[in-house]
Amino acid sequence: MSVNVAPDSLSASWLASRLGEEPGRIEAMRRAGELIAFRPEGAWEHYYPVWQFDDEWRPLPSIPRIVRAARRAGLSENRLYAVLNARLGRLADRRRLADLLREGREDHVLEAVRSARS
Repeated sequence: MSVNVAPDSLSASWLASRLGEEPGRIEAMRRAGELIAFRPEGAWEHYYPVWQFDDEWRPLPSIPRIVRAARRAGLSENRLYAVLNARLGRLADRRRLADLLREGREDHVLEAVRSARS
């Protein structure tokens, strides 16, 4: 079975290798809400979007707040990923909520996550 994964995402094993961490540490960070991950249908491991990291491969400081808001809103990890990857507004605007997150517009992203439906 083929798994459809976004090109801007890394598997847990690749992310662990990139960060010089053990895969178990990456999993613990995901469970603790320090990283955003999703699991495509048919996949056996989680995938981590690279937009949640800064240029030094540190998670953006807003990630734990975004994950907490999503959990309070009852969003699954896959739904949170879909919300953050949704295109904004007009078709000509290729930006996503994840792009706003990288720009530091955390309040706007938090509001969108809180109002998203599971």
